[in-house]
Amino acid sequence: MTNSAENDLILVLGGTGKTGRRVVERLEALDLPVRMGLRSADPAFDWEDESTYAPVLEGVRSVYLSYSPDLAAPGAPAAIRAFTAAAAGAGVRRVVLLSGRGEDEAVACERIVRDSGMEWTVLRAAWFAQNFSEDYLLDPVRAGEVALPADGVAEPFVDADDIADVAVAALTRDGHTGETYEVTGPRALTFAEAVAEIAGAAGRDIAYVPVPAEGYAAALKEHGLPGDVIDLLMYLFTTILDGRNSEPGDGVRRALGRPPKDFASYVREVAASGIWNP
Repeated sequence: MTNSAENDLILVLGGTGKTGRRVVERLEALDLPVRMGLRSADPAFDWEDESTYAPVLEGVRSVYLSYSPDLAAPGAPAAIRAFTAAAAGAGVRRVVLLSGRGEDEAVACERIVRDSGMEWTVLRAAWFAQNFSEDYLLDPVRAGEVALPADGVAEPFVDADDIADVAVAALTRDGHTGETYEVTGPRALTFAEAVAEIAGAAGRDIAYVPVPAEGYAAALKEHGLPGDVIDLLMYLFTTILDGRNSEPGDGVRRALGRPPKDFASYVREVAASGIWNP
């Protein structure tokens, strides 16, 4: 049902990403018609090509709006403004925005969505637990050393499954319109503590090494990462990771009536899969 032409389609932007993939899985399990907004899909969707907006919005009732790479990236507000205008014009009724917790740039994008005329719900998230198993921290964990420009600041790592559960509730049920949910885990950990929990569950020695920001940026460049990706990561580590998000939020409990998933539960499940063993 990923390409239904019915008028109750739910569009999931970034449908193969950490949260988008989970949102799609849950919607399909509910037997709801889903369309994924991807360059490789039909119709194709590309944030940088506004001509792709109208075709992908045809017949769509609700949208899970996840902007890649991040709402703090240059050009994000302009893209969000153009897309939400196209969505409202196409008759979309509801939009659920994945936003950045503690990001001033993301707040500007939230304002655009709020002013769009559509029903809206905002999900503010910061560091995903899944960064250690589905993203750029997986290889360092497997190699036995995680080196980051983060020393002593605690973060309540949020599980992507919780984000997806809140998003699906907001997309499919009443009672979430006009809500801004701070979605986090139930407790804050430093990166060193998080790596220690992973090491314990995996039964391996995994070191955590705090490094200077300049050295980390240079290492990323040596590994061939694009400049815009490096700039975004450095912004997240040197600006957002300053303690502003250390206090856990209550978004998961408010939206779902249950506590958020603890980092320890995530670690146990992933360790059992063996993905952290080299």
